[in-house]
Amino acid sequence: MPNRILIANRGEIALRILRACQQLSKETVAVYTMVDVNLPHLDLATDTVCVSDYLSADDIVMAGLTRGCDAVHPGYGLLSENAEFAFQVEAAGMAFIGPESRHVADLGDKTAARKIFSDLGIAGIPGSTGTVASIVEAQAIAASIGYPLIVKAAFGGGGRGMRKVDDEADLSDALEIAIAEAEIGFGRGEVFIEKFLANARHIEVQILGDGRGGCVHLGTRDCSIQRRYQKLIEESPAPKIARRLLEDITQKCVKAMAQLEYRSAATLEFLYAADEFYFLEVNTRLQVEHPVTEMVSGIDLVAAQLQIADSGRLPFSQDSIRLNGHAIECRVLAEDGSGRAGPGEIKALRLPGGPGIRFDSHIYVGYRVPHQYDSLIAKLVAHAENRTMALARLEQALAELQIQGIPTNIDRLKQLVRDPTFANVKFHTNWNP
Repeated sequence: MPNRILIANRGEIALRILRACQQLSKETVAVYTMVDVNLPHLDLATDTVCVSDYLSADDIVMAGLTRGCDAVHPGYGLLSENAEFAFQVEAAGMAFIGPESRHVADLGDKTAARKIFSDLGIAGIPGSTGTVASIVEAQAIAASIGYPLIVKAAFGGGGRGMRKVDDEADLSDALEIAIAEAEIGFGRGEVFIEKFLANARHIEVQILGDGRGGCVHLGTRDCSIQRRYQKLIEESPAPKIARRLLEDITQKCVKAMAQLEYRSAATLEFLYAADEFYFLEVNTRLQVEHPVTEMVSGIDLVAAQLQIADSGRLPFSQDSIRLNGHAIECRVLAEDGSGRAGPGEIKALRLPGGPGIRFDSHIYVGYRVPHQYDSLIAKLVAHAENRTMALARLEQALAELQIQGIPTNIDRLKQLVRDPTFANVKFHTNWNP
């Protein structure tokens, strides 16, 4: 049973993990870089240790060992889906609060995951069966599936290593750019090709497994509102999809992950078009958007991960899970209207409140947003008994929220949630008013 947890992350997710650990009476050790010396969770942790880089697996594993940790929680991003890091943690005798390293490796390879889930009865988008290294291969696949198509990095995510191709004239450049971006972003240049589905929605299924064949789902999320393939607004449950279709896909996901004997949290991602779900990928970690699932389920996903690590069993059964109401989350970014990052010092801060409002963040007046890391500074969530009420609460919360001293996307979020297309669920992944 892990009792001293190394938090291998930063910002709001590090604070989120710390709170769950402390509520379960577990000690915490927080890693940080010199840029992040003023993060608020450092004052709350049992112990802290400075590392050279959040991406240095060697430094983080050594930090855990020298501080007497018996487990590591990777959060999301950074090393959370790095199979070699998970293996190093295991080899050092610490528990990895997540799946086994073999599952991180197998499912982190998108082409391998497509094959695994196809064999388990969950079909993917038409495209290449493996990675594509040459323009000749790419042209042959394009001739088979037709344009438009998309070239995607086989490892990693966040929109890097992805290029939409509308016709053959653009294919060679798109392939070259995607490979280069994948190599720079993820250290792996492999890419594959899929048919581009216009006007599709991005739907997720949240899974928890015990590593022994026990598995449950906590419903669905819609993450269709995106900018350059990065999510901006997420909600749970996925709206305006027939219940029978949602029940069918969640049960298929549970069955597949149970057969894999998957452990801890995972998200299966799909494109949804014309009443069909097409498998995209598996995220073998906690998702940024996990709070909407927590709000409708009443279940602390980080605590559930820790409880699975403690006992090797799920802390609840499928029959005991009750999904209530609707939740919508906005990602608040330190960016201007054009998407350009805006680091700097926060001069003033007014937070929203009221029933059903949740604000996950690490920022405070005087905090300096660094330029070295992701621009996500907060997640604003509204929950109510139905989508209409949740949307009204979210609009009010956005009106109350003020962050001064740095550029943010708050005005853009206000515009999106007030748009009739969003209110009436007429959106898709390419909608960008």
